[in-house]
Amino acid sequence: MESNSKSETTGKVLRCKAAICRNPGEPLVIEDIEVDPPKAWEIRIKIICTTLCHTDITYWKMKTVILAFLLHSISFGGDGVVESVEEHVEEFIVGDTVLPVFLPNCNECRDCKSQKSNLCTKFQNNYPPNMPRDGTSRFRDMNGEILHHFLWVSSFTEYTVVDVTHAVKITPEIPADKACLLAWLWSSPVVAGIGAAWKVAEVEEGSTVAIFGLGPVGLAVAEGARQRGALKIIAVDLNPEKFEIGKKFGVTDFVNPKTCGEKSVSEKIKELTNGGADYCFECIGLASLMQEAFLSSRKGWGKTVILGVEMHGSQISLNPYEFLRGRSVIGTLFGGIKPKSDIPLLAKKYLDNELSLDEFISHELSFQDINKAFELHQEGKSLRCIIWMDH
Repeated sequence: MESNSKSETTGKVLRCKAAICRNPGEPLVIEDIEVDPPKAWEIRIKIICTTLCHTDITYWKMKTVILAFLLHSISFGGDGVVESVEEHVEEFIVGDTVLPVFLPNCNECRDCKSQKSNLCTKFQNNYPPNMPRDGTSRFRDMNGEILHHFLWVSSFTEYTVVDVTHAVKITPEIPADKACLLAWLWSSPVVAGIGAAWKVAEVEEGSTVAIFGLGPVGLAVAEGARQRGALKIIAVDLNPEKFEIGKKFGVTDFVNPKTCGEKSVSEKIKELTNGGADYCFECIGLASLMQEAFLSSRKGWGKTVILGVEMHGSQISLNPYEFLRGRSVIGTLFGGIKPKSDIPLLAKKYLDNELSLDEFISHELSFQDINKAFELHQEGKSLRCIIWMDH
């Protein structure tokens, strides 16, 4: 390694605080832990801030997952600074501002080199509990018990270790809390939603859009559609209070299924769009809504994008005849965003005032109050909560 890639703590075991899940569904416990130095192709990161998403809550409640893992950030990412690097690390040096991300991006395999996919076939996600190359952990509690990594990120800790394929270098000019949102790569409101509108659907100026589910992901789809110049952005949700929030992100019309009377949601959307929306986005994860979104799309060229993960394992039932009329359905993982190339571009757009991120942050808490963030999320009171490690 070069001299500028070393720090005073390079090669040393670090002691720090971490929030640990000891039992499913119980409050996280903040403990002292030890973080080993990185191995080849790895970097150790000092986490500045993090956050959580619905997937954190889901895994936190599961009784079948490995216990005592370190939970990660909002959709598996945070914002941090490189503390040390190991051999074969050429992309990062000590002091770089980086985002640890769930989605691997090796820049070597066929998928990473292609613009058609954001998957990585060299480091396929098989969901092991530890580091992707050797399957071992870099975390231990003060009794010597191994603490497992969570989806290659684990940012509910003051220091973490990630593989170079799971880190993105970004400009230090972007505020840490806004950068944290861009690291959230599983169900990211910013990354998945905006990516779906820009890269998957390729919404064009003057088009009509229908969004099923006005949570964080749906709001980001609205923001992405607004950025692309959509003429009409229709939000479908059971909560009428979300319409006022949606207006900040470009929503022009609101459809509440409870107030449609004898008409179906698809019929209502066809009325608002004179035949069906050019682009429909399902952001909840219900097979019934996926079908309704498809039927709400325009015959001839309507495209339905599936972002939600079906929460009940149900099948979608669609009439094959409808495909002959030009309608199409496509699924997307993280909105088609490639971490290493696309996230820095999103950061630049924010700095250039071309992308809205501030409105996604509803709460800010200190690391010591991390369980409050879980409470706010479960109560539906938080859009996104930033957790500051040193505040």
